[in-house]
Amino acid sequence: MFGLGTQELIIILVIALLIFGPARLAGIGGALGKAIKEFRGAVKETEEELKSASRDEDR
Repeated sequence: MFGLGTQELIIILVIALLIFGPARLAGIGGALGKAIKEFRGAVKETEEELKSASRDEDR
């Protein structure tokens, strides 16, 4: 994953925790998770629309 090892990820997490604090870091994580979920939903919806349009053209 981007050439980062376990030690580097732990250091980055500790620095982020010191900068943002535990409550704000949890909020950022929640917002990021929600954004990823919405993005995946939009991609899935677009794929379904493209498949549907492709099936309609074949008829």
